[in-house]
Amino acid sequence: MATIGTTFLTLADLFKQQEGDGQVTSTIIEMLAEQNPILQDMRVVECNDGTKHLTTIRTGLPSGTWRRLYQGVQPTKSVVKQVTDTTGMLESWSEIDSKLVALSRNPGQFRLNESAAFIEGMSNQMATTFFYGNTATDPEQFMGLAPRFNSKTAENGAQIVDAGGTGSDNSSVWFVVWGERTCHGLFPSGTQAGLSRDDKGMETKTNSDGSLLDVHREKFMWDVGLSVRDWRYIVRIANIDLSDLQAGTTEIFNFFRQAYYKLHQRITIGGQAAIYLNRDVLEALDRISNNQAVTDNFTRLRPMEVQGKEVLSYREMPLRQTDALVNTEAQIT
Repeated sequence: MATIGTTFLTLADLFKQQEGDGQVTSTIIEMLAEQNPILQDMRVVECNDGTKHLTTIRTGLPSGTWRRLYQGVQPTKSVVKQVTDTTGMLESWSEIDSKLVALSRNPGQFRLNESAAFIEGMSNQMATTFFYGNTATDPEQFMGLAPRFNSKTAENGAQIVDAGGTGSDNSSVWFVVWGERTCHGLFPSGTQAGLSRDDKGMETKTNSDGSLLDVHREKFMWDVGLSVRDWRYIVRIANIDLSDLQAGTTEIFNFFRQAYYKLHQRITIGGQAAIYLNRDVLEALDRISNNQAVTDNFTRLRPMEVQGKEVLSYREMPLRQTDALVNTEAQIT
């Protein structure tokens, strides 16, 4: 199976191709990728309508007709519907006393180091919105995965595997096949993909008491969205009771197997599958895997190499740890 990032542009790939400020831009990419594994996987597409993206989703396939000689065939057509996804604008400002910058040996690197907290915070916010963003309650965000897969009786309800949890410590595991025709990120047309850094240079700041000081300011901006073009390529294992999982009473690998076979395909041209889970679920999964019988090799977690790094995998799908996934999800019914 092909490794991630070799056939279709990820967000990090596209970011690297854009003009930036050399070493600093490269460092930002590395920092974001380390803090947010979604950025290593997410394919990105430029919006086709400004800050919005109109997608035609096929919901039904045309059927053929078994005909006889000299008899006609009625024409048929596929069933489609159109969905509009929006992008959100995430922004943050960094401000550093110019005296500290002057005292440093490498002002550019020093400023970047001081801005690391802003970059990490924005990365965490993006990851959280990727899973839980809901434009119905927070219209300034973009629509994440959870609101799209939140009912077992919905049109895409078959893509939800119920792990049986009913308490207040539920979590989810997501199987996602990234691709231009399946699921991908968005960025507004005519703009840069990824987090952009605008160095404002040194400016004089007036404090509330009237005192003045020189500061170095920079603005970080990130316009991003999400499009699910074919929900058959996404599966949510919901209602994972963490207490039961840690106690060993949850048949987690049974749910993983169900999720695996609910995917329409595990790989598409220009795309690749990945599994997202938080550290608590991953630790329990690793422990259960190590305690399994040696003969049960197929479902055991195995190491695989992705972009030069070794990661754990399930059936050749890399496991991506993200703490954006919480253990306090409501039960999905």
